Amino acid sequence: MHASGYRKLGKATPQRKALLRNQVTNLLYHGKITTTVTRAKEVRRIAEKMITLAVKEKDNFTEVEVTAKLPRKDTNGNRVKETVNGKKVTVYDEIKKTIKKDQPSRLAARRKMLSYLYPVTETPKDGKKIRSHSKKVDMAAKLFDEIAPKYADRKGGYTRMVRIGARKGDAAEMVILELV
Repeated sequence: MHASGYRKLGKATPQRKALLRNQVTNLLYHGKITTTVTRAKEVRRIAEKMITLAVKEKDNFTEVEVTAKLPRKDTNGNRVKETVNGKKVTVYDEIKKTIKKDQPSRLAARRKMLSYLYPVTETPKDGKKIRSHSKKVDMAAKLFDEIAPKYADRKGGYTRMVRIGARKGDAAEMVILELV
């Protein structure tokens, strides 16, 4: 047995870190991944800690009402201009909206998550207009708002490993790692 606290997975440190970050991100985004047993065990450790953090901080925010200035748009979505003293300026509307303001500990948790997870970009399923219709997914928000509420009354054990037999090629034992 190794005294060290983690598996090296036969990779150099940067490679291993990249692999784990990638798999953890995919697990949290898709809800399940297929991988080898040893990788799954490592991914599980990190993912569970992250979910625990999300559960702990999920309600730790205050609602704040802010006034935002939004440029007024016409029906074609162009900004409405009006002439003031011979200058064309955009017309702004003041809009009141409520935002969630993180408490310091939740902000720290959010930053910790974002420092580990890779940025996820959602592309349209049909593959049309990829540039304009892709949107960035806020993974921290997803953890707080979608994943954490599901596990609020669970004491750990947020993932399940289902063995699916050996991989063709090198007969490595494969599992599906999924969020319970």
